[in-house]
Amino acid sequence: MASIYDLKPKFQGLLRPVCGRLVAAGVTANGVTLAALVLSLAQGAWLALEPGGVLPLALLPVTLFLRMALNAIDGMMAREHGQKSRLGALLNELSDVVADAALYLPFALIPDMNGSLAVLVVVTGIVGEMAGALGPMVGAARHYEGPLGKSDRAFAFGLLAVLIAIGLTAGLWSTAYLGVMLVLGLITILNRMRAILAESGEVA
Repeated sequence: MASIYDLKPKFQGLLRPVCGRLVAAGVTANGVTLAALVLSLAQGAWLALEPGGVLPLALLPVTLFLRMALNAIDGMMAREHGQKSRLGALLNELSDVVADAALYLPFALIPDMNGSLAVLVVVTGIVGEMAGALGPMVGAARHYEGPLGKSDRAFAFGLLAVLIAIGLTAGLWSTAYLGVMLVLGLITILNRMRAILAESGEVA
């Protein structure tokens, strides 16, 4: 199923020169991973301290784009510059779910937002990432099927933040928006499980 993740190769191509300069400057892949996590934690704390605040919501898409860029860069540094490590793999997976929780759970605090539904969407996203990461345990690769992978969630939450920042009050429409995200998140989990089972030779 189509996902923004499909655009990753082109995005990486644009960032490759930056990656090379960082490596030449002595920056490590793990350092970039941690920088993305710190950025996400800071933005999430700002959102939590000012739930519904125009400025933190309006700047969320910028933070999400920077996070996406850093995530792409650390992967290229690891694969293309000999910096791949077991520690890096652990940091990459764990920092992604921690960053997601930090960035998106504060949406539950926004006035008139369906907080319980927002939390469910975040939890479903984390389960989806863990489902994809379990592939190697059963003899398959790490899987990234959509329709609501990490990049898609970033786009969806970024759009939601902008809509509220420009003056829309959370309510029935935002509940429906989150409801669609929840359904897409559940489909994502199933798609990743089916793809992993198929690759490992087991009929889903």
